[in-house]
Amino acid sequence: MRQTLDETDRRIAAVLLASPRASWREIGHCLGLSERTVVRRAAPLYADGTLRATAVRNPAHFPHLIPVALRIRCRPHKIRQVANALARRTDTVWVDILGGGDEISAIFFLDGPDARNTLLLRDLPATDAVDSWTAHTLLRVFPSAFQWTAGLLTPQETAQLAPAPSTTPPAPAGIDTALITALAEDGRATYTDLARRAGTTALTARRRLGTLVRGQVLRLATEVDLALLGAHAEALLWITVQPGALEETAHTLSAHPQVRFTAATTGPANLLIALAATDLDALYTFLITAVGPLDRITAIDTTPLLATVKRTGLIRRP
Repeated sequence: MRQTLDETDRRIAAVLLASPRASWREIGHCLGLSERTVVRRAAPLYADGTLRATAVRNPAHFPHLIPVALRIRCRPHKIRQVANALARRTDTVWVDILGGGDEISAIFFLDGPDARNTLLLRDLPATDAVDSWTAHTLLRVFPSAFQWTAGLLTPQETAQLAPAPSTTPPAPAGIDTALITALAEDGRATYTDLARRAGTTALTARRRLGTLVRGQVLRLATEVDLALLGAHAEALLWITVQPGALEETAHTLSAHPQVRFTAATTGPANLLIALAATDLDALYTFLITAVGPLDRITAIDTTPLLATVKRTGLIRRP
């Protein structure tokens, strides 16, 4: 993985955050670069793992999945061990170590009530390094926050990458599981490779993928260390909002350019925000200018991230 990126590399990465399967030609058109330049710059970023493409299911369209955010308090000298063990689980999507060095935040997509009960009633209680935890079911995820581009693109460039209008979620098809599994492993797999994995034609694979994305059945994603894009202060905000203002507040904050993830949750706080800011001063500015004016927020718990262990279902490489 790269330790630094220059401005051109960062802008290419920003396009791929907004449009993970954009072609080299589309990226070049968006940024005013030649296709050859884009290939020369972007292909090595995928080859060395600086950029990784994947796909994440939308649990709202998989009735058996239970999306849960856990805050797990651990013995500090065991926190890396616990975080790594959680990251190796196939049902974790995000795993982060939080500000005090003794707490982990993890998002699980649990395969039904039995898996949830096994985790909460057996696995966590049996782990000596875990002291306590709180569980928050994700009730609704607000997708506008997924358009985060680190402020590296102009409004005109961002508009070119706007996703196609959402449509009604399609009925399940026999090839969906194979397609989604293949995309989770490589979100930029060719349609020929997807067709081979799903036992269909490239044209059918292309059409079905477009249908699944427009229907928000799955989300294509690009994984990158955000510090390489200039975001050096990541934080989770656990916000308590008066119920009547929850929907409006979630939409307002999810549209902010520094917000990467927004979900309504159960638990003491009812809104979870993932924020990526340039530095601590920018984080402070967000709190007083974006959150402060929202007078129906009654409490906020801001927890900076110390380390990311897993993101969008991919274990972060050292």
